[in-house]
Amino acid sequence: MTASHAESGPAVALLSGLGAADMDHPGGTLLAHLTRVQGQLAAWGARPALQLAGLCHAFYGTDGFPGALLPLDRRGELAAAVGAEAEALVYLYASCDRGATYPTLADAEGPFRDRFTGLSHIPDPHPRRDFAELSAANEIDLARLDPAFRDRWGPELLSLFTRIRPLLSRPAWADCQEVLAG
Repeated sequence: MTASHAESGPAVALLSGLGAADMDHPGGTLLAHLTRVQGQLAAWGARPALQLAGLCHAFYGTDGFPGALLPLDRRGELAAAVGAEAEALVYLYASCDRGATYPTLADAEGPFRDRFTGLSHIPDPHPRRDFAELSAANEIDLARLDPAFRDRWGPELLSLFTRIRPLLSRPAWADCQEVLAG
């Protein structure tokens, strides 16, 4: 099921209002990248809440993209646009301290370190899988469009996604192999 225009429209309006359509990003603008990530998740069969999280994954910045569209004290604005579940996934994605989290991400009891608070927690399996799927969609989009990015980061990303393979859907894993190994 694909997130409908009615579901994604408020998020796109918020993104546009915050300048995402004018921010440079590999492959065009930040809004174009976010839209492609949402589309990739839809193509992999992700549920609408995860697709919306893909559309909004850069709202609070990330460990690899420090520019935030909204400060954390305005999380309610995003939740109003996409719903609590999608906003929680956006926060989970944005909060990830990759250096501390990635080594044990595939472990059911692997700690997830929040870069905003410095605290660690153990996510349930479902959000852990959502995080992995969103991570793959984001990185695959960048690798597809930017040969320099793929050359520089492809082997490391393929290693990461190979380690967390049990968390990925079959279509996501197939695209990881195709884009990052090719």
